[in-house]
Amino acid sequence: MSWTAKKLVDQLITVVEPSRVKIDASDLEYYGKDWSSGATPNPSAIVFPKSINEVQGLVGLANKLNFPLVPSGGRTGLSGGAVASEREVVVSFDRMNKILKFDKVDNLVTCQPGVITGDLKKFAESEGLFYPVDFASAGASQLGGNVATNAGGINVLRYGMTRDWVEGMKVITGRGELLDLNRGLKKNATGFDFRHLFIGSEGTLGFIVELTLELISPPEEPTVMLLGLQKIENTVKTLAVFKEKLSLTAFEFFSGTAMQKVIKSNELSDPFGRIYPFYALVEFENNNKDQLDVASVLFEKCIKSGYAVEGVVSQNQSQAKSLWKFREGITESIADYNPFKSDVSCRISKIPTFLQELEKISSVFSRQFEVVLFGHLGDGNIHINLLQPFQMDSQEFREECKKISKLIFESVQSLGGSISAEHGIGLIKKPYLSYSRDEAELNYMRGVKRLFDPENIMNPGKLVDI
Repeated sequence: MSWTAKKLVDQLITVVEPSRVKIDASDLEYYGKDWSSGATPNPSAIVFPKSINEVQGLVGLANKLNFPLVPSGGRTGLSGGAVASEREVVVSFDRMNKILKFDKVDNLVTCQPGVITGDLKKFAESEGLFYPVDFASAGASQLGGNVATNAGGINVLRYGMTRDWVEGMKVITGRGELLDLNRGLKKNATGFDFRHLFIGSEGTLGFIVELTLELISPPEEPTVMLLGLQKIENTVKTLAVFKEKLSLTAFEFFSGTAMQKVIKSNELSDPFGRIYPFYALVEFENNNKDQLDVASVLFEKCIKSGYAVEGVVSQNQSQAKSLWKFREGITESIADYNPFKSDVSCRISKIPTFLQELEKISSVFSRQFEVVLFGHLGDGNIHINLLQPFQMDSQEFREECKKISKLIFESVQSLGGSISAEHGIGLIKKPYLSYSRDEAELNYMRGVKRLFDPENIMNPGKLVDI
């Protein structure tokens, strides 16, 4: 971009008031990145629209003057999807953060894209309802970013991905056109449903400016079991046992290394008095005594079969939340290690094969790196975290991690899996997209990008190039 900072600001303040355009170095640094590492933020300016009209005006200006835009929500992404490293203008949705309307008949809530996920969950609770999408960053992530990456999380096994709760949305395309998609309809058989193109598109086709989301009745009395396991393959065997007779809301697993980090970081008490190689966390609705009896029988079956060694079950909601801390605290507990993260998925039937391959790959590098594993095993999603040794240079660490990632992605590809289950592609995984999408699919993706954003101003360089 050849614009000087002053000339650029002079143009932007024709759309938004001057106080909502930032060019200070600290603002550029803060808003020009997300939670990923590896790319240096280098935006030209940060702009904070407050309305759909202002977003549309910004996109029109960008088309007219040919400067790129990068959307910015809670910036909790891990694939570089919100990084502005090429002098782009960052469009922050922090000021578009209102819950606009709630329809009690349809249980539909209409929100601006900057609403914090956790705030929507609290609003749902205040109405006696439940928004089921949940993950570790719910206290910081924004709804627009959730939809743009089709966020998953801990409840996917029972409730599905973010896309399953989007009943309507308004978007500004790369052409500057406002589209009002589906309008909250439960049934709508009128051709192409463009909602689902924009869900997961990472802001490359247009910007989400309004969302209509469905709320439901809350789950009844969720009960949590934490089990200690000796072998990684026993995680899947335990899942199979519990799925026989229970409708699970979550089935998570994590490694002993993850448990050690969480206990140390949060000063928690070890629930078993010893560290197991692996753990499984099972959650189900305990809405009658029979459910707990069934769960107890299934637990005993896991013990007798040698899948689990011991376990503990929550007796109330406070204990359930305490057991979840061992799983939900993992990401925060390893943050100081500058982890190199991968999140991949396979069909559940192929997870045992993948876990065995992953264990082989990890064992080769375990002398060099600590490997922290966890994931939403009930929906086939595994998170792999390589921790940077304190004595190793960051660049050397990243280069070694890329070698490991290639091996992991080759294994995923051989099993017909995905190199990104819920973190998106962004900048970081774009070089590896061909492991999950063949050339014909990639060409169609490029074609869709050109259709909605012919001037390539919407989050350029992310997901696919045109």
